[in-house]
Amino acid sequence: MRIPTPVPTAPALSWRDSLRENARHTKRGILLTWRASPVLSVAIGALTLLSAFLPPFMAYVGKWIIDAVVAKDAEKAVQMVLLEFGLLALSSIIQRGLFLSRALLGNRLGINVNTMILEKAVGLDLAQIENSEFYDQMNRARQEASSRSLSLVTDVFQFLQNALTLAGYFALLWAFSGWAILALVIASIPATWAEMKFSNIGFRLYNWRSADRRKLAYMEYVLANDAHAKEVRIFGLARRFLDNYSSLAERFFREDKALSTRRTIWVIGLTLLSSAAFYGCYLAIALSAVKGAITLGSLTLYVVVFRQGQQAFQSCLTALGGMYEHNLYLSNLFSFLALAPAPKVLKKSAAEKREGIFFDRVSFRYPNRETWALKNFSLHIPQGQSVAIVGSNGAGKSTMIKLLCGLYRPTEGAVYLDGQEISAEPETLRRISLVFQDFNKYQLSLQENVGVGEVKKIEEHALVERAMGKGGSADLLGEMSLGTTLGTWFPGGRELSGGQWQKVAVSRAFMREEADILILDEPTAALDAEAEHRAFEMFQALTAGKTSLIISHRFPVARLADHIVVMEAGSILEEGSHEELLAAGKRYASLFKLQAKGYS
Repeated sequence: MRIPTPVPTAPALSWRDSLRENARHTKRGILLTWRASPVLSVAIGALTLLSAFLPPFMAYVGKWIIDAVVAKDAEKAVQMVLLEFGLLALSSIIQRGLFLSRALLGNRLGINVNTMILEKAVGLDLAQIENSEFYDQMNRARQEASSRSLSLVTDVFQFLQNALTLAGYFALLWAFSGWAILALVIASIPATWAEMKFSNIGFRLYNWRSADRRKLAYMEYVLANDAHAKEVRIFGLARRFLDNYSSLAERFFREDKALSTRRTIWVIGLTLLSSAAFYGCYLAIALSAVKGAITLGSLTLYVVVFRQGQQAFQSCLTALGGMYEHNLYLSNLFSFLALAPAPKVLKKSAAEKREGIFFDRVSFRYPNRETWALKNFSLHIPQGQSVAIVGSNGAGKSTMIKLLCGLYRPTEGAVYLDGQEISAEPETLRRISLVFQDFNKYQLSLQENVGVGEVKKIEEHALVERAMGKGGSADLLGEMSLGTTLGTWFPGGRELSGGQWQKVAVSRAFMREEADILILDEPTAALDAEAEHRAFEMFQALTAGKTSLIISHRFPVARLADHIVVMEAGSILEEGSHEELLAAGKRYASLFKLQAKGYS
């Protein structure tokens, strides 16, 4: 099985630049860990360094034991055995302490890193989030970041530990042969080079698969989520999704198998080279003992030191390889955290002096699309006016609302509120309360589902009940308490009908009582015509004196507003009062009469 050539995610770096990049990522990874818990970081460092000096000391104690046995010195033999037992017990305590410290630090670090990623995600513009590459970047950052940060720090300490241990071993070996040390060092390098080479290939393959991994997760979600269960069963989609899932998962397995097999073959071959060098040195030591050049205790010491020294050196190289691999994956995290919101460029215009809402020659195009969602759109909504925005699906109504709320920035032109350009700043958004067409159905309590409209007052039962009364969902209190969980994801949850969910969402908009701009974006699509008409009559009464926008593709409802704007293909087709538009006999009049037939 040939491994596919991964698409490069960044230009190839020179070895000098690669070293600098790795050093920079190592520093940032260590800082992440330190900020997670300075106490645990110091504990891991201290225990790691302490454990570095035990192996050489224990090896030398082993030599003393053998020499005491040869010299038939029972007292010294007992002392040395007890000393070795004490060192072994100390080593065991240190290792368990390291295990505990790493586990606790790993949990703490995982929470911190995921929080950083989520904070970055919610701070970006909506246009950046609604992009497939964003999700690929976020998934790459989330899936490996926390574990790799801790592993990086662990490998740094492991490298220091083994380097210090190795220095002790080399000091003991120097008395035998400096050439033997050099041979062991050189023989261990090729296997580490192979590990680093295949780590790089594996990382590039991992990044290349980002979109396909999300496809796997999406297919799992569709097959196992209640939101899709009805259609999956009625249309018989389960087998198709399962087959697609299995096909993609099997492809991943074949690619991973091919890469792992190649990696194993190369590493085994190069490791045997290292082992051959070790046994060559082992033979030289044995022959020296046969000739009487060294004592039996020295023979034991050198054999142990050679074997453990080779392992320590190999561990150093493995730690370096691990640090290299961890830095590759951490680069995904740091690249994601480096994403910056689009710069806010406030435009100046004479239109700033107008009160109310003003769209000044606004054009907008979604990222990676050629068609305009809005084109040269200008509209003034005076303060306190009730406006209905009507039009067919895709006319640009919801896009207009997103621009008004500062969720998008116009590609051209600007949107003003009382003379200030709109931006997604808290002080601007405090004035707006709205219900989107695709409102959220939170798997939370009834109180929370309504209360999220004003998070600071979410615990005020009276305000929540008042908002439910205004939004038409007060009848739910006869069926359940405010503490009842909505949805079926969690035990004891109650599912609502589509109309009930919409009423809860509308009630959410009335939580922010100080808001002077209220927007309903297709808020009653799940209601019948009569219920919808009653809802808008109530909305009209409750919003008297406030600026209100009703977005709908149902024309008869629009007659309740002071002013009606008819949109088509991202532009204003006509505007005026209900009577004026009927008298004009154009698009609004024909569609109103057509839809009115369906209500008669």
